[in-house]
Amino acid sequence: MSLVDLTLGGLLDEKALKHPDHEAVVYPEKGIRWSYLEFSQRVDGAAKGLMALGIEKGEHIAIWSDNKPEWVTTQFATGKMGAVLVTVNTNYQAQELEYLLKQSDATTLILTESFKGTSYIDILNELCPELAESEKGELVSKRLPKLKNIIVLSDHTQPGCYTWNELVQLGVSRVSNQMLEERKNDLGSHEVINMQYTSGTTGFPKGVMLSHYNIVNNGKQVGDCMNLTEEDRLCIPVPLFHCFGCVLGTLAAVSHGSTMVVIEQFDPKAVLQAVSNENCTALHGVPTMFIAELNHPEFDQFDLSHLRTGIMAGSNCPIEVMKDVMEKMGMTEITITYGQTESSPAITQTKTDDPLERKVSSVGKAHPNVEVKIVEPGTNEEVERYQPGELCTKGYHVMKGYYQNEEETKKAIDEDGWLHTGDIAIMDDEGYVQITGRMKDMVIRGGENIYPREIEEFLYTHPDILDVQVIGVPDSKYGEEVMAWIIPKEGVELTKQDIQGFCHQKIARHKIPKYIEFIDQYPMTASGKVQKYKLREKAEAILTP
Repeated sequence: MSLVDLTLGGLLDEKALKHPDHEAVVYPEKGIRWSYLEFSQRVDGAAKGLMALGIEKGEHIAIWSDNKPEWVTTQFATGKMGAVLVTVNTNYQAQELEYLLKQSDATTLILTESFKGTSYIDILNELCPELAESEKGELVSKRLPKLKNIIVLSDHTQPGCYTWNELVQLGVSRVSNQMLEERKNDLGSHEVINMQYTSGTTGFPKGVMLSHYNIVNNGKQVGDCMNLTEEDRLCIPVPLFHCFGCVLGTLAAVSHGSTMVVIEQFDPKAVLQAVSNENCTALHGVPTMFIAELNHPEFDQFDLSHLRTGIMAGSNCPIEVMKDVMEKMGMTEITITYGQTESSPAITQTKTDDPLERKVSSVGKAHPNVEVKIVEPGTNEEVERYQPGELCTKGYHVMKGYYQNEEETKKAIDEDGWLHTGDIAIMDDEGYVQITGRMKDMVIRGGENIYPREIEEFLYTHPDILDVQVIGVPDSKYGEEVMAWIIPKEGVELTKQDIQGFCHQKIARHKIPKYIEFIDQYPMTASGKVQKYKLREKAEAILTP
């Protein structure tokens, strides 16, 4: 399967020419319906606005917002005028925002006013008190010396900030269509266009540099695996600041001329409503999102009969949840995708026609044009099939590197171009890959390697368990012991004895959790991943005498 040599802007232009009247973007909660032609024209307007601010090709523009229409517009606008889009986690607070803006050398920040009770405006004014006295576009900040332009996604005017409408108007008055065309023609597909911050295995987030070529092709291949066409309508409730949203979501859809039905902030009822009202054929989500949808009290009242496919990814997909998604939501062609930000993000994916067994026991096979090998951790020696080792990958999808962090880049990508993922995996004779855990999550109890995923999958078969996460905790005798954090189903009372009794004589004794805690919800990232390190911190507090 050949790779495409297109920029993000070129991709959208191509689709606007081919499907001008076809719906591109739908926001059901806002009543927004843009055709591909209208969307492309709005993107042009935003691109011209950014150029009117004097933003050059290769400059860094940070966006800090939930899934607003301006987010997806900005993604393609930077793709047309060549600035690098730096995506900001919506959960960030002042310290994290300051670090990201400084480390990324961002000259421009686009932000929403607030998110889930946090005032982004207050945080910004705390970091840049100079804004109050600044002219628009001329911020001089002591703490953030590179930052010049602030654009607020609101009709309310803020001192020193442009509104989105003002940005667009600047483009109309200062930048011609020809100037935009010249800029577009100056862009190359192998140039960096997207920067995603990932914490990876170290404390400080690192800026993953991805090119047009990386993400346009990855989005296309992901959509190919789902058999997407212009007839498909993909519901995107996952955050756009994450690769799941802005590559597996928007780029998978646009590369196939499909319709994007976007949810601003995840809410299970809003998702079910959108899927029902908009006849969505595809739906993305992390397992916790699908669990919330399946367990919504009004689940049976929504028409999900058009659903066919989608992606469940972001963390391990429990077998029981997968069965329910296929049977109760009708997503018989759902796919599982595995990857990481550093690989644009998808490395492997199941196919729509893979049997259930493959979808629940593997993350599929390597994408076309992608190489995968399993090596002995710490070496480049390949292990035998069916033996666990570290998954490494090579191909068009591997990042350009971490921004201004050559040391970490060298640790991640070896001299031969292989990206070392830090994930433990097993590959079978047909090339199907099973992820058994992070190298750092593996529990070593008395010399035995225990993979949390295996115990989690077993515990999901308990009829009264809604969700489970397994971690390793320090132990003076064995080095580590197994601990399970369990969310029981609503109205159910479970005890430690119930769980251990359920495990007895069904899994090896050393795998039975010694410690069991019940919890209402897990600490999560904004993209829906469970933060196991926070569970470890909680465990430490409980177990330390």
